[in-house]
Amino acid sequence: MAHPPKTSRKPAPAKNDEGKGQLHPRNRHQGRYDFPALIRKSPELAEFVIINPYGKESIDFANPDAVKVFNLALLRQFYGIQHWDIPADYLCPPIPGRADYLHYLADLLAEDNGGNLPKGPRIQALDIGVGANCIYPLLGNREYGWRFLGSDIAASAIASAKAIVQSNPGLADVIELRQQTDSNHIFTGLLHSDERIDVTLCNPPFHASADEASSGSKRKWKNLGKLDPKRKLPVLNFGGQAAELWCKGGEAAFVSKLVAESAQVGQQVLWFSSLISKSGNLPGVYSALKKAGALQVKTVGMAQGQKQSRFVAWTFQTDEQRQQWRRERWG
Repeated sequence: MAHPPKTSRKPAPAKNDEGKGQLHPRNRHQGRYDFPALIRKSPELAEFVIINPYGKESIDFANPDAVKVFNLALLRQFYGIQHWDIPADYLCPPIPGRADYLHYLADLLAEDNGGNLPKGPRIQALDIGVGANCIYPLLGNREYGWRFLGSDIAASAIASAKAIVQSNPGLADVIELRQQTDSNHIFTGLLHSDERIDVTLCNPPFHASADEASSGSKRKWKNLGKLDPKRKLPVLNFGGQAAELWCKGGEAAFVSKLVAESAQVGQQVLWFSSLISKSGNLPGVYSALKKAGALQVKTVGMAQGQKQSRFVAWTFQTDEQRQQWRRERWG
């Protein structure tokens, strides 16, 4: 069998500003943050605002409390999420980058819909590893009106995500949280036989061990010039539990398992996808997809300032099958 075709799409250029440049054109987080506006929505943010070395308002991204309050302020101002909290030491995600993934997934679905962005509750997405923060379902529902199923192996993460959903009126009707009780599987035992998913997304654990995760975080601080020996920094920037940050074999092993299991539910899902943080893992991902029999593979590049990222999407359905899917489910 020939290697599935791979296509790359680069995001349209957007305004660069202190590492937030090159975001998707529909991303709400272009340009500088308007701190006065954020503080009006979230007064508690005021105590965390600092003046950075460039003389601009910012927050101390090394302070987990500051990052959490900042995220809540962004969710309130841009997405109408009034209540959001996570337990201590859980992953606190950078919202602009998470939103970019969703915007490019919407573009992917639009390719099967005559270029029109599929919106509304007819679209069902699955977030694999939803985490305690529930960030992808929140953003995806607010941006596109999609329904979400969020899965996680950690009961505490599911409990936290449920608390967020239940504290914001209307979200419980469109976001379902479901624990994957078998840590050896991803899809197996999770999806019901009659369920249909339009798109899956995943931010896989990318370290192979706890030590590697800690070393990677320290290296980031050093590269950014923030490693001050007089200051006690968090062990892992933005927090994170073991299942969120590392697994045996790291990102490559996790995505290989994801691909292998996706073939078993290939007729229940229109498009699968996963972030790939390390470009060096791409050849292994393509090899796994070829072995699994994926019919189409797309690699979509993303950028946030100097940070380059990408996700790989794949399907086991023919063009004709996908068009029939669209007609039957999207109208």
